[in-house]
Amino acid sequence: MIRWIVGRFSQHIQIRLTGYFLLILLPLVLISLFAIERSRDILYEQAMERTEIALASAMNHFDLVFQNVEEISTLIAADPEINDLLNSNSRDFTPQSIMGFSYILEQLSNSVSVNRYISQISLYHQATNMVISTHYGGKRLIGDAQKEWFVETARKNGTGISYIKSDYPVTEGLTFGQLMNIDSISLLRAMDLYNSDRQANLLVVTFSKNKLMNIIKALLPSEHSRIALSNDRGDVLLEAGRAPDESVSDQDMTVTKASDYSSWRLTLIQPKRELYKETDQLRLFTITIIGLSILLAFIISWVVYSGIASPVLKLSKGMKRLSRGELNTLVDTSRKDEFGFLIQSFNKMAMVQKHLIEDHYEQQLRLKTTELKFLQSQINPHFLYNTLDSIYWMAKNYDAAEISEMVMNLSKFFRLSLNKGRQLFTMEESIAHLHYYLRIQQLRFMDNFRVEYRISEDSKQIPLLKLLLQPLVENAIIHGMEGRSSGGVVIISSWVDQGNTVMIRVQDNGPGIEAERLIYIQQELDNTDYHRVPVYSVDEENAKDLFGLRNVLSRMKLYYGEESKLIVQSAAGEGTAVTISIPLERCRGTNDEL
Repeated sequence: MIRWIVGRFSQHIQIRLTGYFLLILLPLVLISLFAIERSRDILYEQAMERTEIALASAMNHFDLVFQNVEEISTLIAADPEINDLLNSNSRDFTPQSIMGFSYILEQLSNSVSVNRYISQISLYHQATNMVISTHYGGKRLIGDAQKEWFVETARKNGTGISYIKSDYPVTEGLTFGQLMNIDSISLLRAMDLYNSDRQANLLVVTFSKNKLMNIIKALLPSEHSRIALSNDRGDVLLEAGRAPDESVSDQDMTVTKASDYSSWRLTLIQPKRELYKETDQLRLFTITIIGLSILLAFIISWVVYSGIASPVLKLSKGMKRLSRGELNTLVDTSRKDEFGFLIQSFNKMAMVQKHLIEDHYEQQLRLKTTELKFLQSQINPHFLYNTLDSIYWMAKNYDAAEISEMVMNLSKFFRLSLNKGRQLFTMEESIAHLHYYLRIQQLRFMDNFRVEYRISEDSKQIPLLKLLLQPLVENAIIHGMEGRSSGGVVIISSWVDQGNTVMIRVQDNGPGIEAERLIYIQQELDNTDYHRVPVYSVDEENAKDLFGLRNVLSRMKLYYGEESKLIVQSAAGEGTAVTISIPLERCRGTNDEL
């Protein structure tokens, strides 16, 4: 088979032309397919990242809700007045007990009103076997089984907290939701927390299902996706989206975020076909273009072959006649191209051949054969150059416009970073350069933070070492903006302090730094030996962490002298500010390098 293919390739021009065209198209086909698959991978990674951020934000919201409700339940369970009224009431109802229950109901209603995620609060009283509820007042339980369940639950919880679903079976044929007239999850805990001889009175705080559903419904990216809140046992407490009986397969994107406060977790399931809907269309278009290109290669090769084969065939027949001794052979042609010139040359050769046949026949024949091969060798390069030029412009027409802004900013960032070896830029140029990097990060984090520039006029023309601020801004974004969905602020400011010091500050409103960690950072920076810490690589012995800050400080010390300083200020929950100070005279001494 290989020998047959090689034979056909060497014997037929059309097959060679078709093979060359397909060989030229091969890199374009491979790059196009790779670009499509890579775009799908990038799209999937970005969707995973966005989903994780959204789930983390929602889980934090849930944690705050549950923590707040638990604190309310603690206040109720430890309320001495409520506990005294419960403990003083016996099985018999008296006017005093009715007044006591009315007071308890009023207090429970006040607690419901302060938290919109609580739909009702109920209280089980063991002595009277009564359930007092802000939703329906009070009712007495029927049967010992119900009473036994409440008493056992109160004793089992002790001073702890448990959560229960509305479909939890209390007795045979009766669920907790049917008993309490609720359709949502509830928090259960015993009353009289600080009394070891407490009665089996039980507090039930029921969450508003609609309010909790609103939190997770906002996260659904499409109608075919599903989101669920489950506990540590895997029981689904809340769910929204597609039917839960639909199985999860490799064709679904599954993202899970566990709670930092409790053992609960949020799980989002979305079909990958929805993520790849647009890229699948693009892939279909690309495959169609590839198919059309291959078909066009066959057609062009056939047209080119036909244009070559016709004059060559005529010339071949004339040569055959000439080789048989027909010295008056002439080939008719009206072509003005290389083949026309070749045929005219053949005719001239045939005309003079009669005069040279005896003495110079063999020499002239070799000369014409060489000339024919030379002319043929000029045809293929000219044709291939035109073809490569056409393929180049076709490739430019299919550029990806979706990422144009990010590519533009990245291009400007690297262009200014290289900038023919310049090491110094004015403060104004440095801020403009830094803006391109910040814009890339804003696109990456979906504009969840904004940037403020507070550059004083007297500091705009001060020379500054290249890329000195970029590590500080990168730290502010990574440690201050990571995990935020909105509301982030990065402030970059500069001014001249007391006429002799340039001050530059990068500030964020992120989570801040714990006091112990802040002390460690400042000590490490104070102990940094800038003569040993490399500027553009990590020294494993001296800089296991804080590489960005060490890098900036080392470059400042080496370039501006020992008087330059870097100070980190932060407080947990209040953000972080990194301030560098440089002697103004050291900055002005570098003006010649601009």
